[in-house]
This record gives sequence, structure tokens and C-alpha cells, in this order.
Amino acid sequence: MTVLSQLTALGLFDARVPRYTSYPTAPHFSGRVNADDLCAWIGAVPEGARISLYVHIPFCRRLCWFCACRTQGTATGAPLAGYLDSLEAELALLGEILPAGVTLSRLHLGGGTPTLLDPDQIRRLTGAIYAVVPRAPGSEVSVEIDPNEIGAPRLDALAEAGLTRASVGVQDFDPEIQETIGRLQSYEATLTAVDGLRARGVASLNADILYGLPHQTPARIADSVQKLLSLSPDRVALFGYAHVPWMARRQSVIPTDALPTPQQRFELFRTARQLFLWDGYGEIGIDHFARPGDGLDIARRKGTLRRNFQGYTDDDAQVLIGLGASAISRFPQGYAQNAPATSDYQALVRDGGFATARGHAFSDEDRLRGAAIEALMCDFAADATRLARRTGLPESRFAALLAELPRAFPGLLDHEAGRVRIPPDVRPLTRVIARALDAYAVSPTGHSLAV
Repeated sequence: MTVLSQLTALGLFDARVPRYTSYPTAPHFSGRVNADDLCAWIGAVPEGARISLYVHIPFCRRLCWFCACRTQGTATGAPLAGYLDSLEAELALLGEILPAGVTLSRLHLGGGTPTLLDPDQIRRLTGAIYAVVPRAPGSEVSVEIDPNEIGAPRLDALAEAGLTRASVGVQDFDPEIQETIGRLQSYEATLTAVDGLRARGVASLNADILYGLPHQTPARIADSVQKLLSLSPDRVALFGYAHVPWMARRQSVIPTDALPTPQQRFELFRTARQLFLWDGYGEIGIDHFARPGDGLDIARRKGTLRRNFQGYTDDDAQVLIGLGASAISRFPQGYAQNAPATSDYQALVRDGGFATARGHAFSDEDRLRGAAIEALMCDFAADATRLARRTGLPESRFAALLAELPRAFPGLLDHEAGRVRIPPDVRPLTRVIARALDAYAVSPTGHSLAV
């Protein structure tokens, strides 16, 4: 039996599985975690600790049809002004209970389209953040950039705020594909944005590109990847397009008969992957690539690569606090998520409290399984001794858990007592293998295809 036929038999082309950017995954959050829990977890942050912040800006000038994120369109800047008021109020609440001496390790402005903020709004927001959580030495500041919504004044304001890394969404450069997914973005506009960032000393550039889009072929994705490579990004996320119109109604505009089959998606991924490898990028986990010396490459080689809601990261902060509508915080005690709807989030903050709507408090079993899943997703291997050292949980429990995998996937994994490794030719199945450690029910329709 060939490797491809083995992958097929084990469900690679049929399975819908979580991306495991958290454990448990967000569908298993509940209202049992509330603002009181959030306050207690913030108060338990050690004095002098370094934390990370994620700020969600849910507004876009236009709604891209492929996107399944919680966003809303706006033709004017009026909604942004009121939203900034709410963010400042949330920051003030954070400042009241955050222990002394806490500093900022990482700041990420995400969305939506954070670069819809005008220059004064960028200065206002980052100033409010730094007043509550001052930047630590060596801290990093990153922002998601839409090349259609950026210009010199905004770039100057971001540079003043200490921007160190920019993430540029590309998706695909093919005009027909862009038209079909509602994301018109020329190579020239993207190049102008990249040149503007580099001219202002932004040393690190991330880029996102999608495979599995309508009308995509190996030749078309190869052309888009080669254009992307000409921009010399330091790291790239090669995400599979998740067609879930029952969850994101705007995707119903995309013709399903133009979508590639799962087998064709796999070929698209392999085509793009090979081009990145040929250009000297190293593989980072299941869907990222990085140049030698990039932070992700260093973390991969040191065994300190982590995974969070933004994907793979080298951030070692133990606390990530999410601000804004739908933003998710992660603490050693669990997850807390703000109200997803912008109106609900703003109403709760206006009432003088945090906007926590749901979350999940970790049990020891969650920590056990979550650590093992993260190790598989980051390192394609899990070692009971290392996991026990990192979590403080018994090594014997990790060894017993990992022993389930060779039984579930006979003949596919390298294993010995207390250790499991996924061989290179089996790594497309990583999310399917991780699912075998998931104690929660996995919906067959609530997640993206495994490839």
C-alpha cells in the first residue's frame, strides 16, 4: 500500500478536524466562565511578569467572501471611534487589577482590518495600551495589514508605535480567484505596502496565502507563490481555505463547483510547499514556513515552538490577554472569550465591567491532553518526560496517553516507551492523529478539512 493510499484510508481526504490552536477548542467553551473568573485570573498574574496582548479590530472596508472571521463592514470611520472608547474602557479595567510591574512581551493588532484606524487613532490606541502595560525590553509589536488600506501616514504612526513585525494577507494573486473570493488586491499594491514597511525599519514580514480556493490549479498557485517569494517574507502561513457557508453565510457567494476536490487541495498544498522549500524556507509545523534565523525557525530547532489562536508562535509569555469583541484570553487557569458581537461587547464595557461571555477552566486532564496535542502539532513528536517537566503533571499519565496513538494508527508512527514521533510522510495526518487524543466530541461539520 502506498503512503497516499494509507493517508486516504485513514481519512485524510474526508475528515473535518480542528486546527488545534487551543485545547479544548472554542466550540467547547461555555458560559460557566465569566467576568469574575477573568478578574481572578488577571489578579493572579505574578508581579513583574511579561504578558502578551491581542487587540481585535473587527471592522473592514469591505467583507471578503472567503473569510469566516467575525467582522463587519463599514464605509465610514464613525464605528471605529466608538469602538476605541470601549477598548480604552476595557484597558482601564485591566489596569485597575493587573499586578504591579507587569510588562508587555508581545502586542498584536488583529482583525478585521486594524489598518482602518487612522494615524491619530493608532497613536491613541497604542498610547493607551502602553500606559497600562509598558513595553518590556525586546518586546515585539505586530499588526495585520491590508495593502489596500495602508499609506504613508498610517505606516508612520505604526512605526512610531514601535512596529517590529507586519503580517500581510495575500490569499492569492490570480485576478479570477480574487474576483471569485471578493478580495481584489494587486501585486503592485502589496509591493508598495511591503516597501513602505521596510523603509520604516520594520525588520520582519509575515505573509498569508491560501490553498483550496475556487479555480485554483497547481500552475496558478505556483505563480502566486513565486510572486510572494519575490517580496522575501521572513515567514509564511500556507492555510487551507475552509469552506463553511453554514457557519459563515458570506461564503455562500462562492460557487462550490469551482472548489478543488480534497485530493486536488492536497496537490495544491504540495506544490506550494515545494516552492517554499526550494527557496530555502524551513517547515514550521503543519502549515508555516520560515527563513533560517527567523524566530519561528529558532523556536522549532530549540523545541520551544508554541501554538495559539494566531497559529505558530515563539512567544513564551504564559498569559495572553485578548481585548475587543470576540477576543480570547489564555491564562494558566483557562480561556476567557469576550462577547462576539461588537454591540454586545460595547454594551457590557459601557456598563462598567469586562465583556467576558464564555470560556473554559482547565482540568488536569485538559492540561495533559492539551500539552500532548500541542507537542504533536509543533514538533511532530511528544515525549512524556519533557511534557511532565513542562507541565508538572505525572510522567506516567503522559506515557499512558501517548501509548494510545500507536494502537490507533498501527504501523504509521515511530514509538517507544513514553515517546511518539510522526514520520515525515505521515505528517499530513497530524491533525487527524491529534484528534485521537481529544476527549471532547468533534463535530463532523464544525471544522475544516484535514487537508
